Amino acid sequence: MESGSPLFPEAPKRHRIHGGLRTERQEHIFTWMAVVVVLLYATLWVGAITEIQRVTNTPVAVAGGEHEEPAEAPPSPAKSLTTFGPQMPKATYLTDAMLGFLHPLRGESGDLRYAPALPGARVLQTAPGDAVAVIDGVQVDFTAPRKPGIYPFSVEIDDARRTIEDISIVTLVPRSEKRAGRIGTYQLGTWPFERGGTPKTPRYAAPSGFVQVTPENQDFQISEHFRLRQFLTKDQFNVWPKYLLIDPLLIDKLELTIAELEAEGVRVEHVHVMSGFRTPRYNVSGGNTAGRANLSRHMYGDASDVYVDNNRDGQPDDITGDRRVTTADAERFARAAERVEGEYRSLLGGIGVYPACCGHGPFTHVDVRGYRARWRGSGSG
Repeated sequence: MESGSPLFPEAPKRHRIHGGLRTERQEHIFTWMAVVVVLLYATLWVGAITEIQRVTNTPVAVAGGEHEEPAEAPPSPAKSLTTFGPQMPKATYLTDAMLGFLHPLRGESGDLRYAPALPGARVLQTAPGDAVAVIDGVQVDFTAPRKPGIYPFSVEIDDARRTIEDISIVTLVPRSEKRAGRIGTYQLGTWPFERGGTPKTPRYAAPSGFVQVTPENQDFQISEHFRLRQFLTKDQFNVWPKYLLIDPLLIDKLELTIAELEAEGVRVEHVHVMSGFRTPRYNVSGGNTAGRANLSRHMYGDASDVYVDNNRDGQPDDITGDRRVTTADAERFARAAERVEGEYRSLLGGIGVYPACCGHGPFTHVDVRGYRARWRGSGSG
């Protein structure tokens, strides 16, 4: 035995954690890593419990702790499904596609801006079952209000509503309001067959109602290019209100004719209506009556004598490009109207060409009488 050696030598020091950790430094590292893992696990566990409490509003008991009872009972299973399940979408805006059922009111041209109807009558025959019109804050089943006038409206479907900015409902004044050939102080006269007899077609029956025109609404835009006042009978200038017949089919045909001309390169900014609606009284006695038929379509609000007048000087424009204004310009308008009839049979009617006469230039007569008629005139339409 060597001198200085202990009698009972100490056993080699063994590490407490793992036999593979040979130094004290390694043991300390392992210990701190274990502590970090435990703390991370505990943090995640507490966070999960907190999130469950937030979503369900139901307290969760934690070992060794206390909680207060909820102020309200826990949600029922059905309510929980609503909370966690997908929410049913609700429309907040009505798209053009959803409002496609309004197309008939805009006509084939898409340019009509008025929908006439008698008081309480339906303006639109086909509409989705859950769609309603809203006029002055009141829901109606697409029926005209009782009081005559022009009414902007909105469409409401479920909880969504959209204002219709390019169409208005026009409530007519019934013909039954006419007394002794007049409504109020405005003289209308009597229509053929109004007092008896049978018209050859329903389109020659007496009208059912009239648009009431006032100083305030006379500039109402009935389509892209036309206003109410353009079609008024040219008499009784100081009498208000006035009463007017104006068939949407006529306006539709005129707008489509304008579109045909523009497709040919003709600039059309304004069309002058030389003669629109004529009351029966005016048709037989007012102004120049040359060439006026006893059954003139002008008395029914579905005829007009027109020409292009972009500079609004009251005279026809040269639309043929020959630097002259002749019947050729009226003929060009007529040919465009002819093409419209070829494409839209519902707009079938009369087309007449008139030369310059009696202080006015050449013009074209256009109507929607329901059957084809063509002529060349020599006087007023």
